[in-house]
Amino acid sequence: MRIGITSLSALIIVDVQNDFCPGGMLPVPRGDEVIPILNKYIEIFNSKKLPIYATRDWHPENHISFKTRGGPWPPHCIQNTWGAQFHPKLNIPPHAIIISKATEPDREAYSGFEETNLKDSLKSRGVKRVFIGGLATDYCVKETVMDALKIGFETILLEDASRGVDVNIGDSEKAVNEMILRGAIAINLEDIKL
Repeated sequence: MRIGITSLSALIIVDVQNDFCPGGMLPVPRGDEVIPILNKYIEIFNSKKLPIYATRDWHPENHISFKTRGGPWPPHCIQNTWGAQFHPKLNIPPHAIIISKATEPDREAYSGFEETNLKDSLKSRGVKRVFIGGLATDYCVKETVMDALKIGFETILLEDASRGVDVNIGDSEKAVNEMILRGAIAINLEDIKL
């Protein structure tokens, strides 16, 4: 299937942060493999002067998702630390819009839309079609895709630019199937119609 990037499209890069890449506190297996592919998508969107968003976990030190507070995860992506920074090889342009999520100690947020201004920002730019990729397929990418669909955006999952945690084997595959079932279109770079 060929998908066009129209003037009403936006790219959303989900949580490509040091802590989610090899060497981080909560590494997604092969998470850094998404970076060169995402950089190609960034190039395309840049060349068309279209909006690029980058979401990030931006946790306080005592976030509810941390094991120290009974959550499932080790402390990760703590505000203003190396782990919370975007991976240095990800070519986020200076004009990209950064969306920080899960910033409150007692509130979890997997989706880039949860308690952020992402929806309003996209709507104010007249965006109708969103292209979403990043980390991790079975958590923050999935929840961001699901919310985009709920809001009514035509939602494209960048399958080649997403990797999953797979806490249980097959979680990522299941997540992709769920997203497609809800109406997302899964593509790879070669499916882009330039």
